[in-house]
Amino acid sequence: AGWFRRLLHKPKPSSVESKLNTSCSTSSSSAAKSSSSSSSTSLARSVPLSPLSVLDINASDSARWNKSYDICICHSEVDLELVEELVSYLEGQPESFRCFLQLRDAAPGSAVVTELCDAVQNSHCWVMLITPGFLQDPWCKYQMHQALAEAPLANGRTIPVLKDVDRKDYPKELRNLYYIYMALKENSFRQIRDTVMRYLQELCRSSTSRME
Repeated sequence: AGWFRRLLHKPKPSSVESKLNTSCSTSSSSAAKSSSSSSSTSLARSVPLSPLSVLDINASDSARWNKSYDICICHSEVDLELVEELVSYLEGQPESFRCFLQLRDAAPGSAVVTELCDAVQNSHCWVMLITPGFLQDPWCKYQMHQALAEAPLANGRTIPVLKDVDRKDYPKELRNLYYIYMALKENSFRQIRDTVMRYLQELCRSSTSRME
């Protein structure tokens, strides 16, 4: 009889828990519908950054300083305004990312091919802003091929970012790499920053391990 009375008086879930469960269920269902209906979903996802701090990456003996730039931005001239916003965002982060922007940083009088190759070789990561202009620009494709030849299997070094381009038009040379689809600019900028940060963290960690 005692256990029967306890069963009858078993407390019901609180209204807060009930609402929370309902909310989570609704949110999950909405997200699934959104994912299935979107024709241009980003294939990149945010991954939590590892504990290695900004101080470690900025240390004077960090492997980060083995190259002149952290990021080389490959883009079409018609997308310059957007790229300048991205560079301003990245350079304004606590890590003070060093970005190569061709129209700003290329040496006057130097050959275009030389500058593009040097930028690729002297940068840790390469952001490919793939837009209709990029797909029509032979210099963008040249720089993309140089980056792939430099490090074809280096995870996180080549970062494709799609904007106003259908997935079917995604360059076949990059099909083995996940991309970021730029829908909300702020979110995409943050994804780019996080991807570069993860690569630099792994770079510094690997360098420290070899030294030990």
